[in-house]
Amino acid sequence: MAQPYRTEIAIQSNVLLEVINTSGRISVSASGEEGRAELTAASSIPVTSEEIVVEDAKGKKRIVVRPAALSKRIDVAIILPARSNARLVARDGEITIAGNFGDISAETETGTIATSLPTDDLRYYLLWTASRPRVVSDFDVEKPRERSAGRFEIKGVYKASEPGIRRVVNSEGTTENEGNGVFVPEKETPQPINIRFTTARGIILLNVPPNEVASDLRERPLTEAAKAIVRSGDSVLMNAIRRAAPKYFGEYERTLPPVDRMPELSVRERPNASGPSTATALVRVTDNNNRAISGLDAGDFEFLDSGRPVDIISVQPVTSHVNLVLLLDVSGSVENYINFIRKAARSFVDTVDPRDRVSIVLFADDVKVLSGFTRDKTSLSDSLDTFDAGGATAYYDALAYTLADTLRPLRGERTAIVVLTDGDDNRSFLSFDSLAGAIEESGALIYPLYVPTGLIAASESRTMAENIDPLRNRHLTLSSKAAEEGPKLAKMSGGVYYPITRLSQIQEAYEDIAIQLRTAYEIRFRSTRNLADGTASPGIRVRVKRSGLFATIESISPSPGP
Repeated sequence: MAQPYRTEIAIQSNVLLEVINTSGRISVSASGEEGRAELTAASSIPVTSEEIVVEDAKGKKRIVVRPAALSKRIDVAIILPARSNARLVARDGEITIAGNFGDISAETETGTIATSLPTDDLRYYLLWTASRPRVVSDFDVEKPRERSAGRFEIKGVYKASEPGIRRVVNSEGTTENEGNGVFVPEKETPQPINIRFTTARGIILLNVPPNEVASDLRERPLTEAAKAIVRSGDSVLMNAIRRAAPKYFGEYERTLPPVDRMPELSVRERPNASGPSTATALVRVTDNNNRAISGLDAGDFEFLDSGRPVDIISVQPVTSHVNLVLLLDVSGSVENYINFIRKAARSFVDTVDPRDRVSIVLFADDVKVLSGFTRDKTSLSDSLDTFDAGGATAYYDALAYTLADTLRPLRGERTAIVVLTDGDDNRSFLSFDSLAGAIEESGALIYPLYVPTGLIAASESRTMAENIDPLRNRHLTLSSKAAEEGPKLAKMSGGVYYPITRLSQIQEAYEDIAIQLRTAYEIRFRSTRNLADGTASPGIRVRVKRSGLFATIESISPSPGP
């Protein structure tokens, strides 16, 4: 990217700013100083002042982007004063709008229009001229209406704030709500924001970040995975489902019983808080590549309680079992290679430690629990003969389902998910970014094995060696999206990502995962804290004395004895 072009433009508060850029993106925000606009134009090659034309017209200021070459893309970002009025015109480029505007309109052909606007008093008119509406909103919008010539419109008013309360001023100059005697600051009536968006086939996002939008925007009934996510009570995941399918979300939510919020009474034996308590911490040690490190002893660790060292009694390798979920992609992309999926899954079952419990969950456009948690490897192997492949790929929903439904009852135990997929999602209600909170809260380690479907196809061909095509590598790689998301997923959870480039690596990955899961430590130590609740206190830290290694406390539980 070349050095951006920057300039300031004088603009009066009552003047309409018109921005026309059919070569790239437009981004505007209402957060600048009164009387001026700040413009930044960026491209892969330098932008000149001749390419950014500023014109004065009656009652408005116009900015027109005119690239020197038809193939040149120029993106513009403009900071305006609050309550500005603007009209934005693009073609295929995205338009983003943020801040407290007055009147603002946007027009595209296929470009996305995304907003981040106050909703105290938002008045909206949305028009699609050549397609059915595609809108994702953080608040409820009116139902679309079909107009002549195949056009669809949505219009209405949304006010997030409660209706105004009548207030009276007292002798101290403050105000109070009549009838309740509570003094509150006087609140100004919010000024309305008027938006008018017109697009041929674009997507309109109202206060929803583009990276949180699901891959399939069609309004459709909730899948079993989506229903389980709604029942889980995870507010972030629930909101993502609501935005993707507001009608069906509302219908299903009304069928659910009210959440029981009664406190639960529990009795615990609490050690004497005045003396030292003994506890056991489950600790994982990893290197810069997030790979677990074995062979450490008590001399390699230092425990700190509020910054002060505490005594380490013993360090032992972890012996407790792990609850493993094998999450298998059986969508249409692998329909012709179902025997390979079965063979790979059986290989995983044979590899896991006999102490571990395994559950197998399948996913295509919905999820299916093929086997609940069991140590019976024969039963697990037999279950793999009972499914077929086909359908779309709701990968993100399947991950969220596994976290929110399959693993939720096991909170506090050691859990992990091993995923076999090509990494591409085309049907989920959820987006990839909406998963982050649920992954971190679950504590489950995730080990994604991403296998290009073309690689499986190549392995099935007996004439592969006879008909080598120099261009075949184009079809034996992951999509760029999957290749980017795989490492992120593993890093968020503390697991390891395995991009598969040859099929023999799958068994190697399974064997490595088995080692990774067993590489953790139970460290018994003394602390002056009361640790009877079994949680990892934020005041307790563990440090590895060897350079380049990092320790993470997964849990702390009280230990009997001195």
